[in-house]
Amino acid sequence: MLLKNASILVVDDDTDVLTAVRLLLRPHVKEIVTEKNPEHIQPLLKQQSFDVILLDMNYVSSINTGNEGLFWLRKIKAMKPETAVVMITAYGDIDLAIRSLKEGAFDFMVKPWHNDKLLTILKEAINKKDNGTKASSVGASAPVNGTELLGESEAMQDILVKIKKIAPTDANILILGENGTGKELVAKAIHQHSLRAAGPFVKVDVGALTESLFESELFGHKKGAFTDAREDRAGRFEAADKGTIFLDEIGNISLHQQSKLLSVLQNRQVMRLGANEPVDVDVRLLCATNVVLSELANEARFRKDLVYRINTVEIMIPPLRKRGSDIILLANHFMKVYTGKYMKPAMELSKPAMDKLLSYRYPGNVRELQYAMERAVIMADADLLDAKDILFSPIEAAPAEKELVKETNLEELEKTTIFHVLEKHGGNLTKAAKELGITRTALYRRLNKYEL
Repeated sequence: MLLKNASILVVDDDTDVLTAVRLLLRPHVKEIVTEKNPEHIQPLLKQQSFDVILLDMNYVSSINTGNEGLFWLRKIKAMKPETAVVMITAYGDIDLAIRSLKEGAFDFMVKPWHNDKLLTILKEAINKKDNGTKASSVGASAPVNGTELLGESEAMQDILVKIKKIAPTDANILILGENGTGKELVAKAIHQHSLRAAGPFVKVDVGALTESLFESELFGHKKGAFTDAREDRAGRFEAADKGTIFLDEIGNISLHQQSKLLSVLQNRQVMRLGANEPVDVDVRLLCATNVVLSELANEARFRKDLVYRINTVEIMIPPLRKRGSDIILLANHFMKVYTGKYMKPAMELSKPAMDKLLSYRYPGNVRELQYAMERAVIMADADLLDAKDILFSPIEAAPAEKELVKETNLEELEKTTIFHVLEKHGGNLTKAAKELGITRTALYRRLNKYEL
């Protein structure tokens, strides 16, 4: 069926939305019916059939369902299971909209939408109705191509769907997850599939910036603003103009730094140190932290208004131990990468090796698995990796007892101290370096020195 032969029902309590959709679709479709009250959906469906229903997620209604969009989606699917339903949602409803895909919705549109995108989705929905299958370019099973993200587990598929849906918007995204789960890869995937993909992707490890460097690094400075400011320098926000800025370890910045950042996000302007005139910036903001959201909500630690500003949509990346067979998928991927890098013959995992990989808890997550596979490939003497070839770093493996080993050798004492401080902070290198009184760079040198 062509779009011009289609019958469309639009259900939304916003009169302006109904008018806009009616004007847009009138030249393109056979019939368009608009309805403000979702309680009239069932009588309408008894009277006639529609090829596609555009359904808003929220209404002012007496029905107490927790979410009306899902409620009415279920009603429609019960009456007309063959009807394609496209959900209409705001940024804050995206998690619910993604749930709606699992309950049978064809797709969803984020307000405000691009007219061409809406027409494309309607055409794909009608093709799906005619062919009995969903168009490959849309849907929960469609991959996020061109990224380094790998995973077949349900948790990872949910993340890939979410990335595919939110990437084309300009919503601020907060990426949550333990150290080593791949938060930067998710940020890059969002950028690559956004409308800003041709622009710059600028990463800043804000948790590692000192108070004195924070403003200069992010917002730039004028020549002579401080002792070493020998020339004008643009900050990271200016460098990311028309693109994406990714602020990693956002949960570790001070309240003072948070205040400075909030001002920039509100005004979309930066003021270089030593300057009098602000500079406009057009950036899409992505943030990441290993701090749980409940801790970010503690105003003694993090400004609540900043949490709201950076968290239009959140993505929670599961720890590797909860991703099941993805462990073997990733292990084979890393094994292929490192056999190529070190010019070794192709290798395979034995059954005992796979069992060992699946039974380990991975406190260091994907990063730890990557290093374990690199070490195994380097040290292996055969093309079949066995369980004995796979060794996990003692920096992540928590010992059964907590007592410090009594050593008189200073290097052993330093190695043991670093191990326990890292264990105390859950592998957070910034916090560990701070407690040890050394820089992150110095800590990295010691990790390499002691092969931790």
